[in-house]
Amino acid sequence: MVDPSDRHLFINRELSWLAFNDRVLAEARNATLPLHERIKFLSIVSGNLDEFFMVRVAGLKQQLTGGVAELPADGMLPHEQLAAISERAHLMVTEQYRVWTREIVPLLSANGFQLLTRDNLSPEQKAAARQAFQSQVFPALTPLAVDPGHPFPHLRNKSLNLAMVVRRSDRRRKKDTADSSFAVVQVPSVLPRLVAMPSTSGAHAFLLLEELISLHAADLFPGFAVEQTCAFRLTRNWDIDVDEEESIDLLASIQQELRRRDRGAAVRLELDDTASAALEAQLTAAHKLTPADVYRVNGPLQLSDLTALGDADPRPENRVEPFVPAQPAFMKEDSIFTAITQRDLLVHHPYESFDPVVRFLEEAADDPNVLAIKQTLYRTTGDSPVGRSLVRASENGKQVAVLVELKARLDEANNIAWARRMEDNGVHVVYGLIGLKTHCKVTLVVRREGQGIRRYVHLGTGNYNPATARSYTDVSLFTARAEIADDVTALFNLLTGYSTQPNWKRLAVAPNTLQTRVLELIEREAAKARKGEPARIQAKMNALVDPVTIRALYAASQAGVEIDLLIRGICCLRPGVPGLSERIRVISIVDRFLEHARVFAFGTGAATDVFISSADWMPRNFHRRVEVMAPVEDPALRVRLLDEVIGTGLKDNVKAKQLQPDGSYGPRPLALDGQTVRSQMQLLELVRRQLTPATAEPMLRHVASPLDKPEPRATPGTITA
Repeated sequence: MVDPSDRHLFINRELSWLAFNDRVLAEARNATLPLHERIKFLSIVSGNLDEFFMVRVAGLKQQLTGGVAELPADGMLPHEQLAAISERAHLMVTEQYRVWTREIVPLLSANGFQLLTRDNLSPEQKAAARQAFQSQVFPALTPLAVDPGHPFPHLRNKSLNLAMVVRRSDRRRKKDTADSSFAVVQVPSVLPRLVAMPSTSGAHAFLLLEELISLHAADLFPGFAVEQTCAFRLTRNWDIDVDEEESIDLLASIQQELRRRDRGAAVRLELDDTASAALEAQLTAAHKLTPADVYRVNGPLQLSDLTALGDADPRPENRVEPFVPAQPAFMKEDSIFTAITQRDLLVHHPYESFDPVVRFLEEAADDPNVLAIKQTLYRTTGDSPVGRSLVRASENGKQVAVLVELKARLDEANNIAWARRMEDNGVHVVYGLIGLKTHCKVTLVVRREGQGIRRYVHLGTGNYNPATARSYTDVSLFTARAEIADDVTALFNLLTGYSTQPNWKRLAVAPNTLQTRVLELIEREAAKARKGEPARIQAKMNALVDPVTIRALYAASQAGVEIDLLIRGICCLRPGVPGLSERIRVISIVDRFLEHARVFAFGTGAATDVFISSADWMPRNFHRRVEVMAPVEDPALRVRLLDEVIGTGLKDNVKAKQLQPDGSYGPRPLALDGQTVRSQMQLLELVRRQLTPATAEPMLRHVASPLDKPEPRATPGTITA
């Protein structure tokens, strides 16, 4: 048998992530998608790369600088990873801009959109550009000279800038003065990137803000001639470093780090491909970058700004069809608490509305019988109905305790603002356990009923964020089961006060018991397979990185367990390796919505145990975060998760790509009957049918394993069960 500890049997995490982003880029290449959907995916590619460089590449560079190597399971050293990342990322960026230049720009032109440059303006457009520059742009600009008396300015992370080479235009120039000088102008982020221009053809004509500034650059340097201008953009190390043990006030410490974060070391330079070699050399030297850190592009930097083109295009054929999330049937009940008392409830976002979660909190805030509300808050919107409900509950005299995770990467400032607002309104705000991020999504409502108390629980796989709930696929579970409520009560006591680790009744909680429980369930299936009994594992998550869990899955496959994994992003496991993982299949779905739910199933037939969780199978989730995995105990809801969330995904052969042993992703074969299945569209179709109940049909059954035997099942739920 193959040794599962062999480092070559693990795919490098960073390269696997780049493979995921390439699958996003494939959506931008997809000519069957509407124009603005393709632009959206190009924007997502850029945003993903920004975060990847700010966090992952920055971390590898820190390892090199510090002389410390944190070896992943695949054994690649930091410098090897950086070299491989640079090679693949350069190819990705080149392809991204090929798609933009050769496919998207012609489509924009065919649809009446012109992206002008400073070199192709008509006299009328030049006059309009001049007026716009003088009245709206020029007063906001600050030209910054770079010379011995003016050091290179510190530029903010991801800010768009113009590098300019200027030369004195008068003949009185001193002999000892250099022929040319260097200057930087930051493109104001407070101004629209797209400047509307007049058009005689009836098209929508726009000039990019940096092009407008470049056209009038001489106005910024009177007495100088501008020889060259080019756009550039820096990406910096954006992680924050707070010593929680030494911090007296964690909130104040993180605020201080946020102010310092813009001074992080540069890790990437994006540069207009018209820039001269000398200009590139000056920029790299100023920021201690190497040629491998430079990404020259043939097109506009910061493509995410160009999604605004869709605002001027009302044509439905150029965008995806809007959809209305279904309202679950229990929303017709007079009280959501009455509905939860009768049965556990499951909501599948975004196909079903996020309204039940908001209503759960709004009812709790206003219900005179509710005594207390406790919630973890990892990410939410700036003007969140969730946050407003918690504030109102406190104003109504209820005891409200909220754990706000201040260290939620890239959302620290927003979470600090909410923490301050809630504290000012009487909410008890805590910031979690030292050294751990609190990533679980849990709400507890304590309600007086008759002569006693009943506790209601919401457990989610996604954030309490109504905005992302319209574009992320997640599940919400509402329950009043006593043992789960006991565990959630103990969890909040652990998070907000002093408490020893409880003996959990139903939940598995990281960092103490989650990995252990997952490994036990994997081994349980392996033991069944070794006895010749049917054994199966199905898991849906965002990422699979943890080497201990991967080795357990390898061992289960060798024992005879059939394993199907739906992993949207990073997967360090190699499926299909003879003698090791030939019974493991891994697919990834990239489509209109971001696949985000974590659902795990162990077993076959009616004996299958199903769980939902906030955690991926990664070392950070198992060991450095507070996470929760909860059992789904209602038989109908277990069937629904197997059929709808996992089963429909496993049928996908349109948007799903299958991971190969070499780490590449290829198309999935059609079904034997030639049927094509696009899982997200199938689930959207169910929503449409629910909005017209007369045509509703039951959900298709989940995909059967070769070892599954037909067994009687409970009637499957529909999208509104």
